[in-house]
Amino acid sequence: MNGTVVKNQLIFDFASGILGPAKSLFASTYLQLNSNASKIGSTFEKILGENLMDNENINPKNLKYSDCINSANIKSTSNIKDPVTSFFGNLNNLKWKQVYKGFKEYTAQIDDIDELKLIKMDPGVSVPLHSHGGKEYILVLEGSFCDEYGVYSKGDIQINDQKIKHTPIASRDTGCVCLSITEKDVIFFGKYGSFLNLFTFIKSFFKSK
Repeated sequence: MNGTVVKNQLIFDFASGILGPAKSLFASTYLQLNSNASKIGSTFEKILGENLMDNENINPKNLKYSDCINSANIKSTSNIKDPVTSFFGNLNNLKWKQVYKGFKEYTAQIDDIDELKLIKMDPGVSVPLHSHGGKEYILVLEGSFCDEYGVYSKGDIQINDQKIKHTPIASRDTGCVCLSITEKDVIFFGKYGSFLNLFTFIKSFFKSK
């Protein structure tokens, strides 16, 4: 699941403007952090723009650049923040919720069916073996983590579906901070799987109230 095609599909959907708020923030941050992904995004935007101009049923209005911008909304590029900082503010000032020792999360207040979270893992901390009912999107913002499928550093993404089982482990040197989207609840396996799944069910029940 975590291959080039599915990553490019995310970039293409973002360039097409069809993503919801959560995935749009996720994708825009990915493009900002990953230069290769940014180049692919620019290519998709160019192709989509050319297709739009070739559509005989659309009559673009002739505009000068000055019709679209004014001095009131021009900002110095040195003041432009990355998408995560623009949305969440300074991550150090967030009220992180400790899920268990060494693992914290912050859930975004965003009107979307997808749940957008920031995840912070201390050095060497792991998440028990699990999969997901739907897709899981993970983007590394700081540090790195590894699992059964590889090592992921700043600007890398991992997109998993219900077929993927993994045990993420934060770098023993730096830990990691990630932006995450889960379409459905986590499904745990192993010795404590039943207990953790029950806990997840109870939490989701109260969350929906």
